[in-house]
Amino acid sequence: MKIQTEEKTRSLSTRVAIFLVLVIINTLLAAFGVITYEVAFGVSGFYIAVAFMIAFTLWFGGWGAIAAYLGCVIGAGLVGGVPPGLNPFWSLADLWEVLIPLAAFRAFHADIGLTTGRDLLVFLGFGWLVNNAVGALWGASFLAIGGVAPWDEVPGIFARWFIVNLVVTILITPLLLRYVTPWIRKTGISVNHYWR
Repeated sequence: MKIQTEEKTRSLSTRVAIFLVLVIINTLLAAFGVITYEVAFGVSGFYIAVAFMIAFTLWFGGWGAIAAYLGCVIGAGLVGGVPPGLNPFWSLADLWEVLIPLAAFRAFHADIGLTTGRDLLVFLGFGWLVNNAVGALWGASFLAIGGVAPWDEVPGIFARWFIVNLVVTILITPLLLRYVTPWIRKTGISVNHYWR
């Protein structure tokens, strides 16, 4: 009984440590994209963070998803100057971009290591296309809802956000999933469901 309690405590402390590291990495990547390559308010021309956020969430489940959200709130929202009252809602765009593939991979029992064509199709459908469309639509719309951008600019903001995320995601995320996933699994730190 004592050994099981110690293992659970060690497991939780490992998860919390990984979570904190992910928040820091996501924050830095999000801030880098917004500071260095902003093409429209709140829209980065090179938002590399999304590619890593997706992989982190597929590897670490809910821990990765919350870390992605917080990374966006701090790194893109606060650093990017999104008004504080709008930031928590606007930043949900990154949460949708990582939760959609996580839910799809779990629902379809797909391998995040992209070992089969079916796994790749699940990734392309839900980790590349649908998630980035939802995130871009959400983010662009909330900039207008929050009064930061006029409604007539929403289609342009959506298009830039969506295209940038498509390019970054297809160039980076499949490589991370295919070649880093085996190492993550070997270390025993990956999450097989949503939290454990």
